[in-house]
Amino acid sequence: MMASCASYSSPLYSSPPFALQNPKISSIPSPPQWLNHFGLTFQPKKRIRVRNLPPSPTVFCLRDPKATVVTGNSWDKLILNSEVPVLVEFYASWCGPCRMVHRVIDEIAAEYAGRVKCFMLHADSESEIAENYDIKAVPVVLLFKNGEKRDSVVGTMPKEFYVSAIEKVLTS
Repeated sequence: MMASCASYSSPLYSSPPFALQNPKISSIPSPPQWLNHFGLTFQPKKRIRVRNLPPSPTVFCLRDPKATVVTGNSWDKLILNSEVPVLVEFYASWCGPCRMVHRVIDEIAAEYAGRVKCFMLHADSESEIAENYDIKAVPVVLLFKNGEKRDSVVGTMPKEFYVSAIEKVLTS
């Protein structure tokens, strides 16, 4: 069933009323005045068809993250008491650049397996630890060796920056 809208008039031109298939829409606003300024014309269609689109597919990440999540409860055991060097990425769930760094850290975790442990810490939910290490923005990657902070990489950087920092920590 077609629902017709209220009559349409504009100071620029007049046209017949629109016919819509959606009865919830009662009127259509007039076109902006600036259309004529740019030499554009607005020709309303007599009918607007609204088709029902299928819902967009849900995409799931099929890869297994190589870096494990660390919390305040496991911080001492996993980071400070580790016998091998540790890389910790401080991130936030709302941070777009952090997602890019996740991928790089996962690659590094796979390449340096057994030589470096990689972890991720949610800076918003573990704010006390973030404050202890003076984390003001994310993403930040800290490198620890023998329980001490040795190096840091701030921001989204190419993989080579992280690898260089890891190599320095491994050789020191």
